[in-house]
Amino acid sequence: MRGVKKENLPEKLCAVCQRPFTWRKKWERVWDQVLYCSEGCRKKKQRRTPD
Repeated sequence: MRGVKKENLPEKLCAVCQRPFTWRKKWERVWDQVLYCSEGCRKKKQRRTPD
């Protein structure tokens, strides 16, 4: 993703809040598995559906 402008980064919708979020460098290797825009949304999802 080097040399890519911020407006051209890939986006996804958060599985909890349905807001769009963009690719981050720390997600470079796991982008396919990223489902939530934040740690807060990830925790909300866990509370809703106990496994």
